[in-house]
Amino acid sequence: MIVAIDGPAGAGKSTVAKILAKRLGFLYIDTGAMYRALTLKALDNNVDINDECKVNKLALEANIDLCNNLDGSLSVILDGKDVSLDIRQPRITQVVSEVSKIKGVRQVLVKMQRELGKKGDCVLEGRDIGTVVFPHAQKKFFIDASVKVRVNRRFKELKGLNQNIAEDDVARDLSNRDKIDSTRQVSPLRKADDAFFIDTTELSVEGVVEKMLELCKVNG
Repeated sequence: MIVAIDGPAGAGKSTVAKILAKRLGFLYIDTGAMYRALTLKALDNNVDINDECKVNKLALEANIDLCNNLDGSLSVILDGKDVSLDIRQPRITQVVSEVSKIKGVRQVLVKMQRELGKKGDCVLEGRDIGTVVFPHAQKKFFIDASVKVRVNRRFKELKGLNQNIAEDDVARDLSNRDKIDSTRQVSPLRKADDAFFIDTTELSVEGVVEKMLELCKVNG
């Protein structure tokens, strides 16, 4: 079974997807981490992210893999190196949406994501999983929350990673990402027609997971 979870930044996708995958015994795939890994490669190699040809070439050369750990965490491997923490740096967050809107980049990474999905039952989270990557996924969810709650969640997440960042900066970054993700020409963020919508604003993590588990059992 393929379970697709889409939604904007800070909605709680990664948190619930990890737990849901563990509870179901499925592989967890964070597609956003793949775009972050490529962004890291571009910045570290001084590639202009506005030069689509160069970024597309970099995407074709990149070796990106995702590995589920026994503790439920995810390791992101870029060209043989674990970059799980590196891809969460503010410099990545600030420009990853610019990289992910490039058509050639999405074509390359969507192909990688579909190959990962062939490994077996999995839970994938991102922004175009239920609409583009796996449009025929057996279960689709679109989760969202109020902007205030999303900003607060992302701020706490970054503070937990020991990143010195102001909440106002988080709000600006999130607003910018929302605009780019929802208005880009290629695979914009949107709810699939057959996806279950879950507003996580007032729900606990466990509450969201339980709701998803219940819906996953509907019709098999």
